[in-house]
Amino acid sequence: MPTSAPQPRRDTRGIVDPAELLSRVRFRRHVPAPELRPYLEHYWLIDWELPQPYASHLVPHPSVNVVFQRYGALGAPAAEASASAEVSGVGLGLFTQKLSDAGRVCGVQFRPGGFRPFAPAWPVSEWTGRRVPLAEVFPEALHGAPDTDSLTAVLSPDEDHARVAALDAFLLARGPAPDPAAAQTMELVDLIRSDRSVRKVSRLAAASGLSARSLQRLFAGHVGVGPKWVILRYRIHEALERAEAAGAPDWAALAGDLGYSDQAHLVRDFTATIGVSPTAYARAVSVP
Repeated sequence: MPTSAPQPRRDTRGIVDPAELLSRVRFRRHVPAPELRPYLEHYWLIDWELPQPYASHLVPHPSVNVVFQRYGALGAPAAEASASAEVSGVGLGLFTQKLSDAGRVCGVQFRPGGFRPFAPAWPVSEWTGRRVPLAEVFPEALHGAPDTDSLTAVLSPDEDHARVAALDAFLLARGPAPDPAAAQTMELVDLIRSDRSVRKVSRLAAASGLSARSLQRLFAGHVGVGPKWVILRYRIHEALERAEAAGAPDWAALAGDLGYSDQAHLVRDFTATIGVSPTAYARAVSVP
């Protein structure tokens, strides 16, 4: 039988109040070219036309994103909109983006560990917590011009397949460079994401055969943050998803499942990341 085509992730992990976001924008994910799939999570495309401004919130994944974006007034020609491209390193806190009028964003979400083969000259920690112009990371990408081929190719088409093809072409022209350490890092992050028993760096060290210090160096160079940070971020993502499910979860039991010593520690981390307590968030997203 023929093999079915790969599909992008369909979960909303990391998106704060995803139902509200999806009611206001057109959000899609697409799978990249086969040569790029080992390094990328997916492409993500957003288009909107909003009569009133809206602030979206995201608890970032431990991933680097390359983002092409265009913003303009409602009803104005696309040629009058402002366009730019940037590399967005791993976000350490809650990311808030105000959306207004009309806009379009075409993004590349790399797998944690997957960006370094495309920009091998720097450790990924160089970009952590930063949003920098694309030309700072890929000096040849935009040639310093505001209306370059790359921006036009990615942002101009209305058809998704044409935008995806332009993103494929952009990345394939820039890598990936062979990097065994990147492959190892991606495997370790997948283990953290999928195996709840990996609650501490010591457990990851035992599973990998690396020392805690070696893990720290590997993650700084290829993810941009340490393994402990990655463990905690994925646990917060799961807590956020549970809070959005029908009915409030058993927070004490969930804290134990996620490796917290008690419920208070989960509540503290959730509140520090999202800005409200788990119970307050669960109540807010349950209101129709």
